Amino acid sequence: MPASENPQETPLAAEPASENAVAAEPSLEEQIRALEQKAAEHHDAWLRAKAEGENIRRRAQEDIAKAHKFAVEKFAGELLAVKDSLEAALAVTEQTVDSFRTGVELTLKQLVAAFEKNALREVDPAGEKFDPHQHQAIGMVDSDQEANTVVTVIQKGYLIAERVLRPALVMVAKPKT
Repeated sequence: MPASENPQETPLAAEPASENAVAAEPSLEEQIRALEQKAAEHHDAWLRAKAEGENIRRRAQEDIAKAHKFAVEKFAGELLAVKDSLEAALAVTEQTVDSFRTGVELTLKQLVAAFEKNALREVDPAGEKFDPHQHQAIGMVDSDQEANTVVTVIQKGYLIAERVLRPALVMVAKPKT
C-alpha cells in the first residue's frame, strides 16, 4: 500500500509536528514576562522623551529670558561713545561758543549713527498728511494747507524697526469752512 493510503501513517506524521509546534511556542508565563519587559522598555522610552521635552522647554525659556535681558546690549554699546564725547566736552574748562557747538554737532552725529545702526528712525512729518498711527495731534490751527495736513511739528517721533516708539507731536490744519 502506498503511504498516503495507510490511515495510521498520516496521524503519526502529524503528531511529531504538533509536538514540535507546542515545544517551540513559549509558555504563557514567558509571554507575559516578554510583554512586561516590552512595556517597561516603552515606559522608559516615554519617560526619557517626556524629560527631553521638559529640558527643551526649560532651555527655550532661559534663552528667551537672556534675550530680554540683553536685548539692548548692542544699542547700549553704541551709546557709550556718545556718553564719552559728552563727558569729554564737559571736561574742557575753557571753551569758545564755536568749539562747544562743533563738539555738540559731532556728538549728535554719533547719536544719529547709533540710531541708524539699531533701526531707530526719526519721524518728521511736516507737510505730510496726518497719520494717527504715527502722529499725535495736540491741536488744530487755521492754515492755507489742505485739511488734516501736519502744519507744525512740536516734537519729532521715532520708529524702531517700523514700529512706533514715540509718535510725533503735531499741529494739524483745520478744515476750511
